[in-house]
Amino acid sequence: MLDRTLKHGLDYNICMIMHRGFHYGLPGFLLVALVVVGCSGPSLDMQESLRLTQVSSGWFDAGPDSLGRNKLVPSVSFRLENSTDDIIRHVQLNAVFRRQGEEEAWGDAYVRAFGTDGLDAGQSTQVFRLESGRGYTGEQVWSEMLVHRDFVDVEMDLFVKHRGNQLVLLDSVSVDRQLLMR
Repeated sequence: MLDRTLKHGLDYNICMIMHRGFHYGLPGFLLVALVVVGCSGPSLDMQESLRLTQVSSGWFDAGPDSLGRNKLVPSVSFRLENSTDDIIRHVQLNAVFRRQGEEEAWGDAYVRAFGTDGLDAGQSTQVFRLESGRGYTGEQVWSEMLVHRDFVDVEMDLFVKHRGNQLVLLDSVSVDRQLLMR
């Protein structure tokens, strides 16, 4: 029922846009046609089109928390490489950090990888560094925090969105138990 209602709403909206385009004459119709064509585009298999390179991970000193305790957050750095023969445009990244063995997200990060300029065939992006907002806090020094008995390792799932398509899992990265410096 919901799908039918949604489809009906979309059909109605498209009809209204087309009607207004005709109402405003040929220029209005051409504008509507350009918008519809511009919103569409070839759907890419993102797992085949982009790949992570120069991946490094670890734990970053996020400075003291509000109580003055040391805080470490997971961090993953990487480049994206275009492995197609064409320019790829309009890509967004969403990283979801999870503690191993848990389904609940333990933090996330979002970044617009590139827009209309795109990424040329065979080229790589600048380095992206994505960090979780959550981490571990403690009175002890950072190196002791990494070996604490309650420390649970973290994994980052990197999702990619091309144009208006759905998010797709591109890769997963286990965060190394090492301290990172800026």
